[in-house]
Amino acid sequence: MRTFPVIRVVTKILIPYILLFAFYVQFHGDFGPGGGFQAGVIFASALILYGLVFGLESVKRVAPPMVIEKLMALGVVVYGMTGVLTLALGGNFLDYAVLEHHFYPHIFPTGQHLGIFLVELGVGITVTSVMTMIFYSFAGRKRIV
Repeated sequence: MRTFPVIRVVTKILIPYILLFAFYVQFHGDFGPGGGFQAGVIFASALILYGLVFGLESVKRVAPPMVIEKLMALGVVVYGMTGVLTLALGGNFLDYAVLEHHFYPHIFPTGQHLGIFLVELGVGITVTSVMTMIFYSFAGRKRIV
């Protein structure tokens, strides 16, 4: 892509807006359509675009595969621990109503809002890392002749 400087410049301009939109979808997913899965795919698309334009090695320096592997597990842990927290507080698995009175409401969101936020955060982290790892796997394949 070194012979296409316009594509490189446009990509550098677009990526921050793509990431900003991904964060918007992530943090407003509990208020309307969207959430963790959509935000994860949007965030991963920014990394994939960067990799397509600047090369696989460049994107691997930005998001190393070892970090991506750890993020895959972290997202699942955040999701699962949200359910375990609701069990520990006396409710059912992912019963967000038990989160209503256990946290100081002026610092953290409580109840349904907190539960959905944590679950969507776990999903977003997982989807971003899995989509990025799928890109690494396919982009790193050698061509068989």
